[in-house]
Amino acid sequence: MMATTWRALRLWRVMKGTGSCKQLLMWSTLRPTSFSSFTVEERIERKRSAALLGGGQGRIDSQHKRGKLTARERVLLLLDSDSFMEYDMFVEHRCTDFGMNADNNKYPGDSVVTGQGRINGRLVYIFSQDFTVFGGSLSGAHAQKICKIMNQAVMVGAPIIGLNDSGGARIQEGVESLAGYADIFLRNVLASGVVPQISLIMGPCAGGAVYSPALTDFTFMVKDTSYLFITGPDVVKSVTNEDVSQEDLGGSKTHTALSGVAHRAFENDIDALLNLREFFSYLPLSNQDPAPIRECYDPSDRMVPGLDTVVPVESAKAYDMLDIVHSIVDEREFFQIMPNYAKNIIVGFARMNGRTIGIVGNQPKVASGCLDINSSVKGARFVRFCDAFNIPIITFVDVPGFLPGTAQEYGGIIRHGAKLLFAFAEATVPKITIITRKAYGGAYDVMSSKHLRGDVNYAWPTAEVAVMGAKGAVQIIFRGEPNEVEAEVAYVEKFANPFPAAMRGFVDDIIQPSTTRLRICRDLDMLASKKQNNPLKKHANIPL
Repeated sequence: MMATTWRALRLWRVMKGTGSCKQLLMWSTLRPTSFSSFTVEERIERKRSAALLGGGQGRIDSQHKRGKLTARERVLLLLDSDSFMEYDMFVEHRCTDFGMNADNNKYPGDSVVTGQGRINGRLVYIFSQDFTVFGGSLSGAHAQKICKIMNQAVMVGAPIIGLNDSGGARIQEGVESLAGYADIFLRNVLASGVVPQISLIMGPCAGGAVYSPALTDFTFMVKDTSYLFITGPDVVKSVTNEDVSQEDLGGSKTHTALSGVAHRAFENDIDALLNLREFFSYLPLSNQDPAPIRECYDPSDRMVPGLDTVVPVESAKAYDMLDIVHSIVDEREFFQIMPNYAKNIIVGFARMNGRTIGIVGNQPKVASGCLDINSSVKGARFVRFCDAFNIPIITFVDVPGFLPGTAQEYGGIIRHGAKLLFAFAEATVPKITIITRKAYGGAYDVMSSKHLRGDVNYAWPTAEVAVMGAKGAVQIIFRGEPNEVEAEVAYVEKFANPFPAAMRGFVDDIIQPSTTRLRICRDLDMLASKKQNNPLKKHANIPL
């Protein structure tokens, strides 16, 4: 990690004009127009030097002035030192129209850098679009290079990372560039659930270019320099007469907080790439690998006394579910996914006794932890990723139900809520559930309940498992009764506690909160050999 940080500092100096690109990448400033007087070896080296230079020093400087690294700098920073093995460095576009066959319009490698390398010693395939060559636009040759590494990644079982910085389809190539996008989309679909696919948007991404990131498992962005939109501001203005900036239309804030298209945004290229290295460490290489395990120095039997008082006595009072998550995971490290979208549910990756786990939890601080359309979709997508790649799921439940209202009903909360139910029921990975407080109504069922094949389900003493809260239930059951307060007390004693569920075997045990880490770590060891299969089928029909 220290070596990677040192490389990041060197790249930062280059971007600020205090370092030498030539020193960093051994780029040549020569772009020969004729090779007739050179030997084959000299021609190879000059072509290689031209490929390393991309679109030329002027465009590289322009990229740096915008606060962006070049395609090759990004690859070198993301991967381990000296691990990058480049493919198709000498490939050039095949377009002959509009003067594209002129020597000054030919660039070795075209507009994308592709190959394979290592992140912390683990194999990964990568492509990095080069904005200095035709704005990173996609040509037939560009698509061919990407498809080649995607095919090989699936064949050997290794993740695919795309560093996107492209103006879209290359207009001069017409339908060939569109065909190239479709070729990539097909491979995104075929690779889904086979190897992890990650997109890091590091520049503009418009039109057909947006669908490949949308098909990948995770999409990250860089603040202020990356954009995702189907049509740009000018087209929007001409069609709808709306005035909107690039940032408002498709910037990182829009997609991480409003649309839910992107999963996280980072401060700059270097911050994004270093975070991507960390994120990669949580993922298995393919669906044939178990969840990664690394050496752990945080005792698995560590007690967490603070959890005994984290849930307020007043059932209507909020608390932060992240406090619970950070307290029980290894070294308090939690890589949260979509932290600014659908905040009433939290999802992300952590480790327990060194083993990667996925965490899903209701967030009482936001909308009382109610499930709504956005949180259901967010949770379902995450659960299905974990299930596809053998990552155990830990679920923390404090949910008073589904969010009521016409906006939710008209928006299809029934269909969208069913997605989360479907995802938990379908999942065959180890599933451990802890009910910390409220588990009301249908939302109790949905949140990885025993009825959806939860393997181990616990309740804290503060848990309340019931059809609804005491006040609402009393108003229905004892409507018109003179002693409504006494009736509410009686209902609480009977239902608003963990005993009814425990007596029926719907929770396996009522545990002291401080022992939660110990119990989960032991259960994960026990469930490591779990084998469970769904009925044979072509595929299920999730309520999309």
